[in-house]
Amino acid sequence: MTRRPLKVRIPLVLIAALSAIITTACSKGNVNSNAEGFSVLEIVNADSGRVYDRRLIETGGEFSIEFIHSVNQSPVRETFIIESGMIKPAAVRFYSFGAGMLSDMEEGMTMSRDGDAFVITGFNRQVKELNYIVGTVSNHMFLINDDSISLKDLCGRNAHITFRTGEIK
Repeated sequence: MTRRPLKVRIPLVLIAALSAIITTACSKGNVNSNAEGFSVLEIVNADSGRVYDRRLIETGGEFSIEFIHSVNQSPVRETFIIESGMIKPAAVRFYSFGAGMLSDMEEGMTMSRDGDAFVITGFNRQVKELNYIVGTVSNHMFLINDDSISLKDLCGRNAHITFRTGEIK
């Protein structure tokens, strides 16, 4: 007995809805649109150039890197803002001074307290790239919009990574 293929009629509305969902899902990590007032923020392997993640970020938009400091074992959150296609430090929040922590304040910088935390703001410099080594013991978290992404899971332990910003291609 030969089986005939089943013919199914799919309503046009359902096809349009599925197409929109698939397009959104496929474009989450792949930005190839032209949007004024936005930049592309990429996380790449510093050695190979492999792109781990790519996000569209609005001018004035923020992202953060959070980790446990390897020496003083307390949380650190570094927050950055995108301005004119550049990455500008906006604030550093930490709970304990120690090796590798900012100790000299440059002109325009201020330190305040927020509960138990110290918060430094007023940074004057901007960069095109930020370099990190993903933690071998504790994890680094990439926080953007409502997403919290484990850099250990995304890039691997001890990965040398670069956050870079650029124009939309």
